[in-house]
Amino acid sequence: MLLLTFVLRSQCIMNVPCPDDNLITPFSRTPFSMGRDKDRRGKSLSPLNMQITMHSFGKDNSSVSEFILLGFSSESQVRIALFLFFLLLYLVTLLGNGLIVTLIYLDSRLHTPMYFFLSVLSLVDMSYVTTTVPQMLVNMVWPRRTISWGACVAQMFIFLVLGIAECVLYAVMAYDRYVAVCFPLHYTLLMSRPCCIKMVTVCGSISIAGSLVYTIFTMRLPYCGPYEINHFFCEVPAVLKLACADTSLNDHLDFVLGFLLLLVPLSLILASYIRIFASILRIRSSQGRFKSLSTCASHITMVTMFYGPAMMMYMRPGSWYDPERDKKLALFYNVVSAFLNPIIYSLRNKDVKRAFLKVFTVTGTA
Repeated sequence: MLLLTFVLRSQCIMNVPCPDDNLITPFSRTPFSMGRDKDRRGKSLSPLNMQITMHSFGKDNSSVSEFILLGFSSESQVRIALFLFFLLLYLVTLLGNGLIVTLIYLDSRLHTPMYFFLSVLSLVDMSYVTTTVPQMLVNMVWPRRTISWGACVAQMFIFLVLGIAECVLYAVMAYDRYVAVCFPLHYTLLMSRPCCIKMVTVCGSISIAGSLVYTIFTMRLPYCGPYEINHFFCEVPAVLKLACADTSLNDHLDFVLGFLLLLVPLSLILASYIRIFASILRIRSSQGRFKSLSTCASHITMVTMFYGPAMMMYMRPGSWYDPERDKKLALFYNVVSAFLNPIIYSLRNKDVKRAFLKVFTVTGTA
């Protein structure tokens, strides 16, 4: 028996096709060969997964053809219920944000810097949910829940562009409120149309630059099979868990980018509102104080809903990774915030309500 084992191993060394390991006797299992039965995470592998993993270590990430998005539940009844719920949520989100953009475009009284930024925010939110939700809906009803490598890279990049743009845009909107409350006489001069367009352009440039860094440093890594992403879309923390290399550099990079793209805009927002509240307290009229606060309340609500989950996702150590929690956080700052944006801004805003009634009254009489 030992002689047979020696001959079989010699054939492998001499580049002769080696028989399947199942044909080798248990006595030939050396500590090295037994160690191969575990992957780099310490989990036991089935023969099929062991072959995939060992084969993948010899490949770079360019050889990855597709990933599998595990999504939410694997039970068919639960997936159908989730499909109907998220489909309705997605359609209402598009309808609500589209309505905000239409009202601002049609009503000349809403052609102000504040509503210009609000229309840009609505457009970003519509694109933001469209980046992830359609893919998630398809995977809920389609048995083959795959996404190609190129589509995964594109989805990650576009998602990051829109997410970072929204972060910076909230800071720009806070500055707009700061100028409106603290310098009302200079508001038209400081927030002119060209100035607002420049701010949105800078916002887009920052988001593209940050997204390129995130995407390049994530997708340059080699990835191990089976290529299963425990998420409903290609988000950076979930994709990094498949890497076959050390990701400590990515963890440090995520923290630095999170500080620059999340904490810095949030600090500017907080500084703006500290000055705003100080100015509001100096207003003698209670009606004037209420009007100033009402214009800021909607923005504060959206900032809190967006920044909290986003910071928990992108500014935590990689060891705190929890796929089920991350899915809920992603849903909150990606889908729920976009869904609530038109509701919060329209219900608390008399100008939007007035524009809504005006547009639909004119349409009804015509």
